[in-house]
Amino acid sequence: MTDSRDGGDDQADADARRPRSVYGVGTDPDVRFSLANERTALAWVRTGLSLVAGGVALTTLAAIADLPWLLDVIAVVACLSGGALAASALYSWRRAERALRENRPLPAPAALPWVVGGVVVLGLVLASYAVFELVGDLR
Repeated sequence: MTDSRDGGDDQADADARRPRSVYGVGTDPDVRFSLANERTALAWVRTGLSLVAGGVALTTLAAIADLPWLLDVIAVVACLSGGALAASALYSWRRAERALRENRPLPAPAALPWVVGGVVVLGLVLASYAVFELVGDLR
């Protein structure tokens, strides 16, 4: 029997801990590519967490300063978007890792168009709101 302290069972232990949905297919890619994929997913998770934190801060500020309900709506959208972005990061990580292991081309980013579209819509809504408030103050 091999003692686990001498490293004989390390590979078997590592294989037993790996989720089969990703690691059970293909061959191991260059570790740099897998780690880059993981860093990308973590960056998306960090962005999602920032959206949630921004939503919480915005709704807290709106409650304390008795600001308009529009800020609460934006805060809810930010929190929900942050959660969806984190879930999308996991999905994208799995797709890319699987493609790396099966030596296929990497899939297109799934969340990027939605994030860009959301930022554009948010910018337009807030700009419209600011113009509306400015025109109202000038009267």
